[in-house]
Amino acid sequence: MDVSTEHQELFMVLREIISNIKFILMAFYREHRARNRLCDRAQTSSSPAYTIKTKICKQIEHLHDLISVTDETCVKNLRMSRNAFGRLCFLLENVGGLSSNKNVQVSEQVAIFLSILAHHKKNCVVKHDFKRSGYTISAHFNNVLTALLKLHTLFLVKPAPIEDDCTNERWKWFKGCLGALDGTYIPLRVAQKDKGRYRNRKGDISTNVLAVCDTNMNFIYMLCGWEGSAADSRVLKDAITREHGFRIPEGNYYLCDSGYTNGEGFLAPYRGVRYHIQEWNSQRTPPQNAHELFNKVHARARNVIERSFALLKGRWSILRSNSFYPVKVQNRIIMACGLLHNYIRTEMPYDPLEAEIPEVDDQISDDHDIGYIDQAEPTQQWTTWRENLATNMFDEWRGNR
Repeated sequence: MDVSTEHQELFMVLREIISNIKFILMAFYREHRARNRLCDRAQTSSSPAYTIKTKICKQIEHLHDLISVTDETCVKNLRMSRNAFGRLCFLLENVGGLSSNKNVQVSEQVAIFLSILAHHKKNCVVKHDFKRSGYTISAHFNNVLTALLKLHTLFLVKPAPIEDDCTNERWKWFKGCLGALDGTYIPLRVAQKDKGRYRNRKGDISTNVLAVCDTNMNFIYMLCGWEGSAADSRVLKDAITREHGFRIPEGNYYLCDSGYTNGEGFLAPYRGVRYHIQEWNSQRTPPQNAHELFNKVHARARNVIERSFALLKGRWSILRSNSFYPVKVQNRIIMACGLLHNYIRTEMPYDPLEAEIPEVDDQISDDHDIGYIDQAEPTQQWTTWRENLATNMFDEWRGNR
């Protein structure tokens, strides 16, 4: 046999052996992959996949935990009891025009809205909590906001003046008084070019909100939208001169601080005399004259508006820091928070948050024949009336000592 022929036969044998080895290795490899697939399928079957069915279950479970477990949980998360929440949903649906769709019921829409106001959560956080898309969260937030503002005639209260036979130590001296008013700063986010106008005297970017409340801490009127740099007196003048603005019947008045003019309809304290509550609490010296006693009694009564602000901001976290909405929407949110404040005080006989607020200082009328005050200017007649009130107050106080 030729040598070259033997080499060819040997080469063919080796090639056949190598081919068989490759076939055996490939078979082992395929068997290994098949076993791995079986193991993966077994592990997958033990933990169910996240499907639309499991998503709906989680949505229902989260909503149930918010509004159906206990009043304590509902108040903590949505700032109102379960009964108050149910009645609010009814009003928004039947009066405000809010409607359900095939995916989101009215109760869930309202829960989303209240959760954002109460905890100031971003869209990405809320959509994770409620297992909804960011578009769904944003759309329903604006729908509920629009429906809520339609209820302003129901939630804003009509004040009742202090009667002549009032025995309340805080209010008995202020016959005909309707409540108190003041301005407060609400932080907001504005464009860089507008920051100068919205920078207040403390250096913060905010809007100056005028609020008026009655003796029971219910808001009567709110004016939102003025820049933080605007003076309180300027905002008040705008409110009383608007076509459908703030109205004060002749013969009645509101308590205000020294930042406002002491004129008809607005009773301000004496300037240059100790006034604030902490000044009286830190000093045990009793009032030395009629002006000091008047300021002390005035501060104690006007404190109702400060407590209203503290309760409003304490309940809704979105009012305590810059929100993530345009200025126009932020002003609507402030008004909505004020309406919800009134609703909660009306529907909940006991508000746990109110008990935590210390004594700090910091519907269309049909009475067309009533005259209203349309200016905030000082008058000698009003100054004399305040002086007589202070003198009478001091004489009685000194006689009872």
